Amino acid sequence: MGSRKRLAELTREYVLSSLGVFLTALGLVIFLIPNNIAAGGASGLAIVLNKFLPISVGIWMYIINATLFLTAFLIIGFDFSFKTIYCTFLLNFFIDLFDRVIPMYKYHGSDMILAVFFGDILTAVGMAIAFSQNASTGGTDIIAKILNKFFGAPFGMSILFLDFAIGLSAGLAYNIDTGLYSILAIIVNGTTIDFVMKGLELSTNLWVVSEKADDIKRFVLNELERGVTVFEARGGYTNQSKNVLMIVIKRRELHELTTAIRTIDPKAFFFVNEARQVYGEGFKELV
Repeated sequence: MGSRKRLAELTREYVLSSLGVFLTALGLVIFLIPNNIAAGGASGLAIVLNKFLPISVGIWMYIINATLFLTAFLIIGFDFSFKTIYCTFLLNFFIDLFDRVIPMYKYHGSDMILAVFFGDILTAVGMAIAFSQNASTGGTDIIAKILNKFFGAPFGMSILFLDFAIGLSAGLAYNIDTGLYSILAIIVNGTTIDFVMKGLELSTNLWVVSEKADDIKRFVLNELERGVTVFEARGGYTNQSKNVLMIVIKRRELHELTTAIRTIDPKAFFFVNEARQVYGEGFKELV
């Protein structure tokens, strides 16, 4: 039973990661690449290099990511999950497919703000979906890992610095306007990813005090298939010993649980907290 459940979870993770990569590729191919907006990462570096050696962006990304993975493997060892490698090269494949093989609409309008806005919306939503499944799309993440290992550079700051450097490079390769739009795209992209991740990853933490704590615990364990932690407590007013349940669930499961609590014990006392980051069985893996 456990292996089937794990297989279903793994399948779901890969399907959602693939969907996220697909959306990211659409944002790049339709809006960012045609306007040379280098919004960081391997795709941004590929857009800059395409100016000097006109190989397609998709091919450049294959070269860049293969070189980065090989370098990281030689320098810091195999420190990447298969899911990250899968998503990295699936993104390359989609970009090359839509850019060279399958004819697709590309935005060449005069309003670059529209290109930045809609390109960032698609790429940020796609990347947030992939990130929520413990996946990454390589690129500057790999360089940041190397800098972190050898120079102790903060991982997040390293990525931001590298992405801004790519944006500035676009300004030197093309023109100042393109560089400024690239930097704007990097800022909007990062902000949008954070916003979407809050919605995708948000979990809730419930504390429940009830005379029927055992019945609520059985519901959580058997119906929701979530864990429960039981604390022994004493009421400040009654001075009576009671069991308090601590339950962490996904936000989408909250309505089902609160309905069950009201049905099992209408007099139950409970409160709900937002849990931004939850790691462990059934939630985010420590990778």
